[in-house]
Amino acid sequence: MKKVAFLTLGCKVNLYDTEAMQELFAQRGYDIVDFDSLADIYIINTCTVTNFGDKKSRQMIRRAKRQNPNAIVAATGCYAQVAPDTVANIEGINIVVGTKHRSQIVDIIEDYDDETKVLNAVTDIRHETEFEPLMISKLRDRTRAYVKIQEGCNRYCSYCIIPYARGPVRSRRPEQVVEEVERLAKNGFKEVVLTGIHVASYGLDLKCTNLIDIVKQVNKIDGIERIRFSSMEPTAVTDEFVSEMKKMPKICAHFPLSLQSGCDKTLKAMNRRYTANEYAHAVDRLRAAYPDVAITTDIIVGFPGETEEDFVESINFARRVGLSKIHVFPYSPKTGTPAAKMPNQVPPDVKNDRAARLIAVSDELNKAFTEKLKGRTMPVLFEIRNKDGYFEGHTENYIKVLVKTEDDLRNQILNVKIGEYCGDETVYGEL
Repeated sequence: MKKVAFLTLGCKVNLYDTEAMQELFAQRGYDIVDFDSLADIYIINTCTVTNFGDKKSRQMIRRAKRQNPNAIVAATGCYAQVAPDTVANIEGINIVVGTKHRSQIVDIIEDYDDETKVLNAVTDIRHETEFEPLMISKLRDRTRAYVKIQEGCNRYCSYCIIPYARGPVRSRRPEQVVEEVERLAKNGFKEVVLTGIHVASYGLDLKCTNLIDIVKQVNKIDGIERIRFSSMEPTAVTDEFVSEMKKMPKICAHFPLSLQSGCDKTLKAMNRRYTANEYAHAVDRLRAAYPDVAITTDIIVGFPGETEEDFVESINFARRVGLSKIHVFPYSPKTGTPAAKMPNQVPPDVKNDRAARLIAVSDELNKAFTEKLKGRTMPVLFEIRNKDGYFEGHTENYIKVLVKTEDDLRNQILNVKIGEYCGDETVYGEL
C-alpha cells in the first residue's frame, strides 16, 4: 500500500480541499500518513495570501523532498495557481496542479512519468464557470465539518490576490450540498460550517438559489444540530437575512463578519464596498436577533496610507461595536495586487506596533464578552480531551469551554455552567 502525506497551508477552504483529496486517495487504497512520516507521495496545498505564504509553500516543498528524495512531490492550491512557473522551478517538485483538476489528482499522480522532470498541469482559472466536484464524507479527528458551498470571488479588494488564484464565483449545486451534509450527518457530525471563498455570493451564478435558500435546506437535515458560517461581508447581513436566520434554531449565534478596517478612508482604499457605519448597522441587526451573539472579525493594520489617526479610528470603532474577537493581520504587500504599488507604505516597525496594540484590544474585548456570560448555563458541543485532562468544547457563540471530567464527552452536546475566564478565548465550565 503506497503512502501519501498532505500539508495544508492557509484557509479553511484549503483545509476542505485537502480533506477531499485525501478521500480520493483513500478510495484508491492509499494509506494517508502524517506529513512528517516517510511517504511515497507528498502533496502541499499551498497558500498565496501573503508573500510569507509563498515562502512557506516553497519551504515545505523542499522539506518533503528531503524527507524522501524518491517521493513524488506535488503542489496544489493558490500559490501553485498564480505562480506555476516559479513553483515548477523549485528544487524537488514533480507536479504542479493549482486550484483546478484536484478532483483528478490521483490519476495525475499515477500517470506521472519519472522521465518528465516537472509536470505543470495548471490551466487558466479566470474564466472558469463550473464548481469542481470535490466532496467529503468524513474528517479525521474532528467533530465539526466544513462544507464548501462556493468557490471564487468577484470582489477584487486592492490588497487581495485570491480572485486571481481562485477565479470567479462558482456555486455548488444545492442538491450536492444537501447530499454531502446528509452523508456527514449519517457519519455522526452534529455541526457544519458552510464555507467558501466568498460565501455571501453563493447562488450568484446559478440564478435559482441564494445563501438563505441553501441554509434553509441544510437546516432541515436530521442529525445536524448546529450550522455556522465562514467569514462574510456585512453587506450580506440584511434585514431579510437576519429575519430568516432567526427562524432556524440550528443557526449558531456566532457570525464572523469581515471588517478589515474601522476607518472609511482605509476601507475605500481597500475597495471594500461598505462603510464602517454600514458594518455597525449589520452588527445591530444581529444583536437585535441574537442578544448573546459573538461577532468575530479580521482587521488589517498598516495598510498603505494608514495614518496613526486612521488606526486610532479603527481601534475606537472596534471598541464601539463591541467585537468579541479580532484576528489581527499586519499588512503584507502581495505582488500582483494594486495595494503593493500604492505610495505611503507603512514601515514594518509601525505595523508591528499597531498589531500589538490591536491584539491587546482584542484580548480586552474577548474577556469582557466571555465574563458577561459567567454563571449562565449554555449548551456545549464537546470535541477533544486536551493534554491537561480537560474536555474541550464550544458554545453556540463559540466560547471555548474546559470541563474537568473522566467521562468521554466527544461529540455530545451538554448543558454546562460557564465559570471563570482563563485566557486565550477560553472559560472553565461545570456539568
